[in-house]
Amino acid sequence: MSSSTIFRPSSVSQEEMLELIDKFNRDRNISGLLVQLPLPEHINERAICNAVAPEKDVDGFHIVNIGKLCLDQRCMIPATAAAVWEIIRRTGLETVGKNVLVVGRSKNVGMPIAMLLHSDRKHERSGGDATVIMAHRCTPLPRLKELARLADIVIAAAGVPHLITADMVKEGAAVIDVGINRMQDPVTGKSRLVGDVDFEAVKEKAGFITPVPGGVGPMTIAMVMKNTVTAAKNAPTY
Repeated sequence: MSSSTIFRPSSVSQEEMLELIDKFNRDRNISGLLVQLPLPEHINERAICNAVAPEKDVDGFHIVNIGKLCLDQRCMIPATAAAVWEIIRRTGLETVGKNVLVVGRSKNVGMPIAMLLHSDRKHERSGGDATVIMAHRCTPLPRLKELARLADIVIAAAGVPHLITADMVKEGAAVIDVGINRMQDPVTGKSRLVGDVDFEAVKEKAGFITPVPGGVGPMTIAMVMKNTVTAAKNAPTY
């Protein structure tokens, strides 16, 4: 597998980006294509994501792939959501009938994670058959704590450092941290990465927990590569 990175300045026009994507869509030597988000404010993110051919959309952001995901059909699953699903599967965590709290409702992460976990495991695209609740920035903190304490699996994807604390997690729950936040270390003064979970405190109560950095991040990269292999296998041979 080989890859190329195409850099453009933040002043790039939407028309130029669409032309580049169209060029790569038509290139039979390219199996997968993704656009690094977020984009500059003057560019319509949805228009760009929808310009990528669905069969080459290894990020799983095209409206066709999102629609198929919501209908439990086989599709390119957004890589971060696929990473969380893969971690749950490889850990052997039971999801059927379990309570899952997804903190964060982004269209690229929170929403597809919730779709994977609540959907029917007997459908074309197997799901988790879990009882899923989504919380977000409009969920009051006291209510978030109540919901988290009921959850067998907590998935933190809100982009708020150390939002999930030990008093919010029930004993033995699985905690999957999707957050990547940069904070200044009060001791060293240096910048460091932390998740949405207070890892050191929560790890004492959780049955399973993923670290930041590590955990979901490397698995997300692996899922992008998996999607690329799938795209290559499904590419027309003409």
